[in-house]
Amino acid sequence: MLYNFVKIFARLAIRICCRDIKLNNKWLFYKCKGPLLLAVNHPNSFLDAIILCTLFNEPVYSLARGDAFKGKLISRILAAFKMLPVYRASEGVENLEDNYKTFNDCSEIFKQNGIVLIFSEGKCINEWHLRPLKKGTARLAIAAWQQNVPLRILPIGINYSSFNLFGKNVHINTGKPIEYKNMVNNFTDNGRLLNEVTNSVQMELQNLVYEIDLNDKQQLAGIFYVPVNIFKKLLLVIPAAAGWLVHYPLYFAVKKFIEKKGLHSDHHDAVMFCLLFLLYPFYLAGWALVLYILLADYWWALSFIIWPFTAWCYVQVKQQTDK
Repeated sequence: MLYNFVKIFARLAIRICCRDIKLNNKWLFYKCKGPLLLAVNHPNSFLDAIILCTLFNEPVYSLARGDAFKGKLISRILAAFKMLPVYRASEGVENLEDNYKTFNDCSEIFKQNGIVLIFSEGKCINEWHLRPLKKGTARLAIAAWQQNVPLRILPIGINYSSFNLFGKNVHINTGKPIEYKNMVNNFTDNGRLLNEVTNSVQMELQNLVYEIDLNDKQQLAGIFYVPVNIFKKLLLVIPAAAGWLVHYPLYFAVKKFIEKKGLHSDHHDAVMFCLLFLLYPFYLAGWALVLYILLADYWWALSFIIWPFTAWCYVQVKQQTDK
């Protein structure tokens, strides 16, 4: 219930956070059914999962780092958003046994034709580069196949125009689904099957994830820049200017808070989005109160329509890539 409710508003927020989302197979996200394991690269923390979950019509269960599940309250909140914990040895060897429960939960989701998202690289790093994959993706798939679940693995490469700018362009590329019938090895040699599945996913993702040097701004702009015609710029320039003026206090305050907390890391983008997403309704309510006091009548209600629209306008004409 909570997941579906928040997803409605997250879909609207993503369209402001991301200037343009380009999908190479758009129909997959609207019509795709389970049992399905999404094998995704991991360049931008939990913003990767948020974007993908808003694109799929079906609910998506996401595997997340176990140390985020601290305390019963937080664990319940994360569970409500269909997140499942995966623990690494660095987060305590005593927690590794809990991974068996998560894997069992995934198996039950697959049996009910559900969709699970796993970040196959294991760790988030802000870069345009695919790293060697961990074995978790293959283990989940093999466990499902051993139970005669017709699971498919869908490789997805997610690529961002920037890891610092708000209003980024995103390219999401989906590859060829991987099924057990395509494997050469079988369950009599699980070690070889594990390697074969991992290598198959790696090869698919290599065609989906862009390889760009961190300092090559020209190549970055060449891939992600979307031309904006002069008519659109003229049409949006006034509401865009209003959008910048209205939203700058909120954006500046959140940005300074993140800097003060030392969160300028591979999680910066995701934290920025979540804080703005949580605070924005209250910010709009504040503007609505001001308009009610100044103008009375029903002008205050327009705050919840006009200001998000001006924010979208600003994102459409602002700088698209890092300089």
